[in-house]
Amino acid sequence: MAGLLAGKRLLVTGVITDASIAFSVARLAQENGAQVVLTGYGRLSLVERIARRLPEPAPVIELDVTNAEHLAGLADRVREHVDGLDGVVHSIGFAPQSCLGGGFLDAGWEDVATALHVSTYSYKSLAMAALPLMSPGGSVVGLTFDASQAWPVYDWMGVAKAALESASRYLAMHLGKQGIRSNLVAAGPLRTMAAKSIPGFEQFEQVWTERAPLGWNLTDPEPTARACLALLSEWFPATTGEIVHVDGGYHSVGA
Repeated sequence: MAGLLAGKRLLVTGVITDASIAFSVARLAQENGAQVVLTGYGRLSLVERIARRLPEPAPVIELDVTNAEHLAGLADRVREHVDGLDGVVHSIGFAPQSCLGGGFLDAGWEDVATALHVSTYSYKSLAMAALPLMSPGGSVVGLTFDASQAWPVYDWMGVAKAALESASRYLAMHLGKQGIRSNLVAAGPLRTMAAKSIPGFEQFEQVWTERAPLGWNLTDPEPTARACLALLSEWFPATTGEIVHVDGGYHSVGA
């Protein structure tokens, strides 16, 4: 894979720890020749510290994807570090606790709206904020968890992911005229900070490792990151609106 992204300029969101899928994407991207700019939300010092663990320290830009001012100024902030973008990685998701862990029937609209805003609408918002920096051949890649069926404890986040998958298809349709692709990677369960915040998420772990045809490593985000790199590269020039499953094949055999 050496040089797969040589000369590419990428914006990567969602790095929280070095166990994050986004961190593996950023690390592999740098190892394959890309310039990487990260975004962070909340404790920027934490993201900056994690960024120093990359092969090359990456600049970190503050970005709250629900903040219109942050989105409006994103292109200018990115231009302080690179002169354009060839790819954007959306690794953002959040739902209040009331929306998870079996609370589907009781969650109120305000909490559900927060989940949909952060986890779904932000995909379009981020793409549009980065669009002034992108040119034909660009790629937007997001991360999902297979939303073709209902999962225990995933509740409204599952709904948000289903909406994300639909949003990616619509983004593919509308941005295709500008030569920009939109694709998602559906990862199996990984022991990231995001997963740990979902009550009962460990229910997926044993069944996944037992039933996935290829097996499944709960602590290795690199296969997922590699799929992201492939979709960011020039090796999928005619693929858009797609969902690539990186889950050991579990989705093909069901529960």
